[in-house]
Amino acid sequence: HCRLLCKPSALAQHLVRSLGRSAVLWGGRWPWPRWPQLQMLQQLLQPPEPEPEPVVARELLQLSDAGLVALDWLVGPWGAAGGGGGVSSPVLLLIPNAAGKVTEGLLQLGLRALERGFIPVIFNRRGHNGCPLTTPRLQPFGDPRDLREAVTYLRCRHPTASLVAVSEGSGSGLLLAYLGESGSSSRLAAAACLSPIFRGRDWFEAAMPWLYEWPLLLHLKQGLSRYAGSLAEAVDMDKLLGSRSLRELEESLFCRTRSRPTSWEVYWERNEPLRDADEAAVPVLCLCSADDPVRGPPARSLPLELFRSSPYFFLLLTPRGGHCGFPRRAPGRCWGHEAVLEYFGAMAEFLRTEERRKGLPRPR
Repeated sequence: HCRLLCKPSALAQHLVRSLGRSAVLWGGRWPWPRWPQLQMLQQLLQPPEPEPEPVVARELLQLSDAGLVALDWLVGPWGAAGGGGGVSSPVLLLIPNAAGKVTEGLLQLGLRALERGFIPVIFNRRGHNGCPLTTPRLQPFGDPRDLREAVTYLRCRHPTASLVAVSEGSGSGLLLAYLGESGSSSRLAAAACLSPIFRGRDWFEAAMPWLYEWPLLLHLKQGLSRYAGSLAEAVDMDKLLGSRSLRELEESLFCRTRSRPTSWEVYWERNEPLRDADEAAVPVLCLCSADDPVRGPPARSLPLELFRSSPYFFLLLTPRGGHCGFPRRAPGRCWGHEAVLEYFGAMAEFLRTEERRKGLPRPR
């Protein structure tokens, strides 16, 4: 029952054929199809799959302003850190949600990619997931500067490999902003977003399910409390740690700063994920569910006109699936992961076909 919404093109026709042949889109039914809140609760409470935990090799990348981001390379029995499938294996950049929480689902996606010959690496923002905070500032919702430096480093480390990226939930705001700002210079071959948040300001201002908001709020406060001393010179820590919603915390961190205070409106003029969407020049698959309780109703939360007008944006819309869930009873539990990996395979096949047809030389 999935629907692909996009602008007609040769690339779109190829994607329709590829996904139409995909067995994963014809998977089994979920026992609670009409209760996405229960699906979310199941995601939070489900035990890990009976498979070995991935070995993670962390690499700290120093940025131009002396800040640090962490790159976590998922390591398996196929090779050493950062070399899971060989010299020219595709590199898969995994972007967690805006709170920096590396979910069980994101790790499962990384492991599935590792089995298929990808080199998966998780991008951790400043101060997130144990990454040291060496500057008194964090990364705003849609500010792609740190991600751009990380992508440049990955291209230098794996110069002959194709680079693709996938984001989860609210982390898609960062990936979408990067694709728009970078345009044809993004250095990515393809991108995908699982249950993306397209309109950041509306999302923060709307009432989100407490089942999602409170765990993320506590996760953020716990991480920020570790850096209370260094952040105190930039923000009011008492107000920050006393925030009762994600919006209050976002305002305290990035709008009510001591050195450069700004308004909520100006902040979103600079950080809306789709502010430069017309400049994007990389195929982007957005996998969304109509019953997503976190993103909100499709009528106001999905930019349908963007998918109809841009040749690079593809919306795979399913009636049931919750938020980043897309559950199934088969091994793997999330059919969305398999769909994303098959999409990357279809994009690589299309690019190879175009290169042969046009006689283009392989990039060195």
